Amino acid sequence: MKILHLDTNHPLLLEELQKAGFKNDEDYTSSKEEVEKKIHKYHGVVIRSRFKIDQPFLDAAKKLRFIARVGAGLDSIDIPYAKKKKVKLIAAPEGNRNAVGEHALGMLLSLFNNLNKADREVKAGLWHRESNRGVELDGKTVGIIGYGNMGKAFAKKLKGFNCTVLCYDIKEDVGNKNATQVSLQTLFDLVDVVSLHTPWTPKTNNMVDAQFISKFKKPFWLLNTARGKSVVTEDLVSALKSGKILGAGLDVLEYEKSSFESLFNAEMPPAMKELITMDNVILSPHIAGWTVESKEKLAQTIVEKIIEKFNAKKY
Repeated sequence: MKILHLDTNHPLLLEELQKAGFKNDEDYTSSKEEVEKKIHKYHGVVIRSRFKIDQPFLDAAKKLRFIARVGAGLDSIDIPYAKKKKVKLIAAPEGNRNAVGEHALGMLLSLFNNLNKADREVKAGLWHRESNRGVELDGKTVGIIGYGNMGKAFAKKLKGFNCTVLCYDIKEDVGNKNATQVSLQTLFDLVDVVSLHTPWTPKTNNMVDAQFISKFKKPFWLLNTARGKSVVTEDLVSALKSGKILGAGLDVLEYEKSSFESLFNAEMPPAMKELITMDNVILSPHIAGWTVESKEKLAQTIVEKIIEKFNAKKY
């Protein structure tokens, strides 16, 4: 079984697949069009997010049996068309869920305690204690939207902080001992913190807009370690200015490229220019699931799933 690897990953991915009898080829530089000319030779593709796996790509991949994405989501793949072509889709949300949970918690504690702002001020020779007085997570209500691997990992990290954790998900009966599943309206009524852990879908695209924000009864903090296009930046900035949103921790941005490897397709939008000047906003470059440990765990998860589903010698 021949596999084409289109993004670099942890070395164990290639090593373990080779041991299991798979033939690995690597191509980390060719354009999508160039790859499409040779993809007919391969039974499997391993990617992260270098380019979209769309209908032309899938039509060219005559022998393709699976696409494995070394990450949590599959939004870089035309899922309905891949399923129509009977191509198996493999992802690895188990591999970086712990990293995402820790990152979300770190962002929240930094926001609550003004750590980034205080750090900048002290390094500039300023000693402002009262303006950096923090708030405690103890007693707060945290609402998690999307209670899959990532949401569950974050809820687990919140144990021991004596806070109430609620979750909302389009699937029923996903709550557990770490979070009580409630309606979206209950979330709007009760929460102090909102953390997004949803995949990108047409329903989550621009989900957090002015109308959505206005439904919350209390001012709240917002965390997004999921997908940037779920939050309308212009509406977020307006809510931060008005005090409806007290602070934001964003690992993903509306304007980042679909490959996640760089930020802007063009000049920085006006809303983004405002966002980066705000002291109550913490930004990171899509690295919530990007740890030394998760790199290995993601690769190991993909290896195990490929070997479980496919016999290398069969093709």
